[in-house]
Amino acid sequence: MSRFSQPDPELGHRLSRRGMLGVAAGATAAALLGAAAPATAATASGAKGRGRPVLPPGRLGVQLYSLRDKVSTLGFGPVFAELERYGYDEVEFAGYTQGSAGPITLAQLKRLARSHGLNPIGSHVGYYSSDPGAYTFAQNLTKVLDDAQALGLRHIGTAAGPFRYGSTVDAWKRAAEDFNTYGAAAKARGMKFYQHNHSEEFSFATDNPKVRLYDILLKETDPDLVYLEMDIYWAYVGQFRFSKRPDGTPAPFEPLDYVLRQPDRYPLFHVKDGESDPSNPYGYRMTDVGDGDIDYQRFISAVTRLRGHRMAHHWQAEHDNPAESFTFARRSSAHLHSLREKC
Repeated sequence: MSRFSQPDPELGHRLSRRGMLGVAAGATAAALLGAAAPATAATASGAKGRGRPVLPPGRLGVQLYSLRDKVSTLGFGPVFAELERYGYDEVEFAGYTQGSAGPITLAQLKRLARSHGLNPIGSHVGYYSSDPGAYTFAQNLTKVLDDAQALGLRHIGTAAGPFRYGSTVDAWKRAAEDFNTYGAAAKARGMKFYQHNHSEEFSFATDNPKVRLYDILLKETDPDLVYLEMDIYWAYVGQFRFSKRPDGTPAPFEPLDYVLRQPDRYPLFHVKDGESDPSNPYGYRMTDVGDGDIDYQRFISAVTRLRGHRMAHHWQAEHDNPAESFTFARRSSAHLHSLREKC
C-alpha cells in the first residue's frame, strides 16, 4: 500500500496508528503507579515573561497515542490520573482499547475521563480499508458516529491522508467528496468531522505539479462540513520538504498562514515539537514540546489573538514515540503553561 519507493517513517506511523484503532474493549486496570507523580504542570515550571498566558484556560489536551504504552500496561484510569496531575484539560483518542487489559464500555470510559477533569474532545479513526468490516469511516460510518456520540465527542476525524484514489487532482477531489459525506453525517449528529495532516499533504499533484494537494483539500471540501486538525510539526516538515516543486521552482509556504486565512476551519491542533536538522530528510527530529525549535509562543499567540478565537481552538500535545511517555506529557504541559504573550 505504500506510495513511497523507500521505507517512510511517517507512513509507518500512520499505519501503526491505524492498526490500533478499535473500540469498546478497552481498559481500566486498577494498577497503581510505582512512584508519586511530579507536581501539576501549572507549578512545575516558572512562567516565562509577564504577559497573559499564551495557552487559553481549559484548552490543553493530549493525544493518547503518545501514551499508548502506559494505557496498555496500566489502563486508562491511572493514565488519566497522571494527566490530571500534569494540568491537562482534554484527551483525544486514537482508538478506545489501546491494548489495555480489562473490559470497559464507552459510557464508562467517558465517565472515567470526566472524573479526572478531562474532556474527551476528539478521536482518530481510519479513513478506509479493503476489509468491509473494518472500523473506518468508509466501511462503518454509522458505527463510528454511534461510538463518538456515546463518548460525547464534539469532533471525530481521521489521521489518514486523502490518498485513497491516488495523488492526482481528480483523486483528491474524489476524496474530498468522501470527506464531505462524512462531514454531513457528523454534523447531523452535532459533531465536526476533521482531517489530521502529515507532511505528504503538502506535496504536489502528480498530474499537475503546480498544484499543492493540501490546497485541493481546502478548496474542494465544504467548510461547513469538513474541518482540519493541523499537526504543526508535520506541517513544518512539509514546509521543509515541499517548498520547491518537483522541477525545482520555489513554492514557499508558511503553515501558520493557512490557519490565519481560515481560522474557523482549524478547531484542533497537534502541538508536537522538533529540533531542526537539515541533514534529516524530514528537516526535524521530533522532541518533547519545549525542547525543539518550533516557536509555539508565536504560533499559539497568533491564533488566539484573532478576534473571537482565544477560546475557539483546542491544543493537543503529542509525541509519536517519546522516550518516556509520562515525562513527555509532564514536561510538555509545563512548557506550554509557562509561555506568556509578549507585552
